[in-house]
Amino acid sequence: MSSLSPASSPTISLSLSQAQRVQLAAQGLLRAPRKRAKRADVVDAIARMRLLQIDTIHVVARSPYLVLHSRLGDYEPAWLDEALAQGKLAECWAHEACFVTAADYAWQRAWRGQREGHWAHRHAARMHREQREGMDGLLERIRDSGPVRAADFASENRGVSGWWAWKPEKRWLEAWFALGDLMVARRDRFQRVYDLAENVIARLDPPLDETAATLDHVALRRHFVLDSVRALGITQARWIADYYRLKPAVTEQELAPLVASGELLKVSVHGWTVPAYVHADHAELLGQAAQGRLRATHTVLLSPFDPLVWDRARVLAMFGFEYTIECYVPAPKRRYGYYVLPILHRGSLVGRLDAKAHRTEGVFEVKSLHLEAGVEPSPALLSSLAEAIAATAQWHGTPKVRLGRCQPSGIASALRALWRG
Repeated sequence: MSSLSPASSPTISLSLSQAQRVQLAAQGLLRAPRKRAKRADVVDAIARMRLLQIDTIHVVARSPYLVLHSRLGDYEPAWLDEALAQGKLAECWAHEACFVTAADYAWQRAWRGQREGHWAHRHAARMHREQREGMDGLLERIRDSGPVRAADFASENRGVSGWWAWKPEKRWLEAWFALGDLMVARRDRFQRVYDLAENVIARLDPPLDETAATLDHVALRRHFVLDSVRALGITQARWIADYYRLKPAVTEQELAPLVASGELLKVSVHGWTVPAYVHADHAELLGQAAQGRLRATHTVLLSPFDPLVWDRARVLAMFGFEYTIECYVPAPKRRYGYYVLPILHRGSLVGRLDAKAHRTEGVFEVKSLHLEAGVEPSPALLSSLAEAIAATAQWHGTPKVRLGRCQPSGIASALRALWRG
């Protein structure tokens, strides 16, 4: 095997499938969990990914819970809520609104000044300029009376839904959260409970490390670049900025000193015209991949907001998987469905399914299921897929699976037979 020491040109070459396995291993998706999940695994999984994006769509489990299920298997969703309330996690703007570990929050807070171009910060700053009296009054109320939820304030537009119908207090709470003056102390049935940032920070476990706050822009950006490469496992330069929404884009020239220092390893991937980069922490993983010792055995359904698939350009180049979150597409223009979950099978993205959990009926509805063109519906694939769907349904508390249309159509009867058997 080639040396993994730093150099100005790649010193090791991987096939695309080997590169895929490095990324899956770094993200915790290469193999199914070998042990039953425990509470600490929730924080450990987020530490591995560096962040966990929050989304409120609830046709199946909300995205952060589903992302964890893909990595931990059958775990208690309440563990995520407990970790937040205990100060082991914090919420902040990162990729988008995300959970991060308490240990990582100091970096996110130090970076706040660099997020002024982000839409959430711009919107919040404008709102404070235009509605200063109301926003300042709300902050004083929390200072005097303690944490609040948006639900603690009466709505002026009962029966109207959507962000455009948010009551003023909800908008102000979100604005103060974006600006960093408020944080989320805990969640009550997924509703944010807001408190003064200093109160939430005082409960962080481990305590806030003030070191990050002393660093300049260059040092902080360097941290997030390295963090992104570590989380991705392997990446091209052009994909790095998206992970934490860094601006401007990361270039090969910016990465060259990190390669020279040995913090990043430069790798060639067959079929790519540009180099790939791996964090030095993953040197052993890289060596295993180059020797063909990384085996992908996991079959699982992924959230549309999973870090593996949220960058559409990256997932297309890495896995040949063209993906759009169609819940934001008008219904007549949807190709696959409203909330479509990618299917990961033994290192490949082999298909997608549109799902809905009917909790009162105990039914997990698969409205449609599509295998990718060229994917052979072998008995092994169908068996693993049936098991993954059944496991997800059971975890949702909707153990009865109702299967709709499939492509190819012949797989429907095979899947139903596996569930009956």
